[in-house]
Amino acid sequence: MHHVSQSGKRVAVVLAPNFEDIEATDPISALNDAGAETTIIGMKKGEIAGKKGAVLTATETFDSADPADYDLLLIPGGGSPENLRIDDKAVAFTKTFTESGKPVAAICHGAQLLISAEVVSGRTLTAVDKIRDDIKNAGGNYVDEALVVDGNFITSRVPGDLPVFNESIVKAISNR
Repeated sequence: MHHVSQSGKRVAVVLAPNFEDIEATDPISALNDAGAETTIIGMKKGEIAGKKGAVLTATETFDSADPADYDLLLIPGGGSPENLRIDDKAVAFTKTFTESGKPVAAICHGAQLLISAEVVSGRTLTAVDKIRDDIKNAGGNYVDEALVVDGNFITSRVPGDLPVFNESIVKAISNR
């Protein structure tokens, strides 16, 4: 059973072990404060540990989650995206969601999941500097800016970019 948020907006947060704590907790707080309902989707249900000790709980899995049920996809960074990118169902969920045209927000290493979903070709985005070559090799246009919005893509680089990233995702979901 899902409770409906005040705004009726639902956000899918895709998460795996070793996520960058603040890149998950900070945007989730901002979205919840804006009245959205956030659902953590994992490879299995239950607790997921971040790099620095945060623990978040996945209440849905990629087996059961339907991209059509959500208004925005949030992909936190850290070690989470490299765990998700080797999960076929996580990749399929991301690809289907992205192709729907609804907003997709990725920070730091989050773009790794977009690369594996084969959706970055011809798109302009940013990410942590270490994966800039991966973006270019996948046909994407990497730019080193705090916030890049290209169509339905909202991307940022590092935790220091969270204020503008959070503001942008709250705005994106408010406009839907």
